[in-house]
Amino acid sequence: MRSSVLWLACIACSFVIVGLVRRAAVTHGVLDLPNLRSSHRVPTPRGGGLGIAVTTLAALWLLWLTNYVDWRLFSVIALGGGLVAVTGAIDDVKSLSVPVRLAVHLLVAGVSIYQLQWFGTVQVGDQFIELGIFGYALGLVGIVWTLNLFNFADGIDGFAASEAIFITCGWLMLGGPHSSSGTIIAFAGACAGFLMWNWPPAKIFMGDIGSGFLGFVIAVLAIDAAQENPAALFVWLILGSAFFADATVTLIRRIVRGEPIYKAHRSHAYQILARRWNSHRSVTLAVMGLNIVILLPVAWLANSQRSWAAAIAFCTVAALGTLAWSLGAGAEESASIDP
Repeated sequence: MRSSVLWLACIACSFVIVGLVRRAAVTHGVLDLPNLRSSHRVPTPRGGGLGIAVTTLAALWLLWLTNYVDWRLFSVIALGGGLVAVTGAIDDVKSLSVPVRLAVHLLVAGVSIYQLQWFGTVQVGDQFIELGIFGYALGLVGIVWTLNLFNFADGIDGFAASEAIFITCGWLMLGGPHSSSGTIIAFAGACAGFLMWNWPPAKIFMGDIGSGFLGFVIAVLAIDAAQENPAALFVWLILGSAFFADATVTLIRRIVRGEPIYKAHRSHAYQILARRWNSHRSVTLAVMGLNIVILLPVAWLANSQRSWAAAIAFCTVAALGTLAWSLGAGAEESASIDP
């Protein structure tokens, strides 16, 4: 299947589905209402992530039927991603408790790691390290964290979808394995179709059905890439470090203060900047610029100098974490910036 045809077909399919979801959400009052913790000011339909999930899964099914994706990767994304999306959809309509969501995420992550048959081999310097059971645990935590990371970072218009497109397409540009290229093109195309509705000012939000699905698919693709390239996890971490650094610093500072992890807040660095600049578009474009001008070349360096990939990833995340900290990520909201 030609890449350009697959890309355009997924964009069109996602765009149409998201439009239908938006109409249904408006009709049935499935709206995200502004409150003191919101970054938007008008009631906005949510649930647009359904377009991303349905388009991606339908494309993967066709790719599997035509032998462009193997059963292992297809089954992990179809079963795990489908369950994550369904859980998110229920949460969008009727809020689920944190323990229930976490239990589903842990179950999906555990089964996915088993299906992917990842043995936890990573490259640090010139050494190839077999992590064993620790690698399984690391993969489990990595999937759950990335899954929730996109939920935390889905707080301003166009942000999460554009980041997902950059991370996955960035990996393709760096020469990622051909075996997953069809999956990445389909997924990125589905995100692009949604982004046309979600670009600032957003006409619809993706909701938990979309944010969880995005995080899960990206985590699975990163682990799958590590099967062929033991330095791949560090490269993917660099590509997504703008998200990882902000969310991690914010989470740590809030935990230290004793705040509930899932309590609604506006203390991420990107949210602080959106209020300071009074613009979602400016922040989304700024992060896109950071990704393309700085993180993509750094990821290329790590991928070409694989013995240094771990050190480069550590330095990149540390630098962006320091930047997020300086912007007030995770600080008490009254101390970070006035609303």
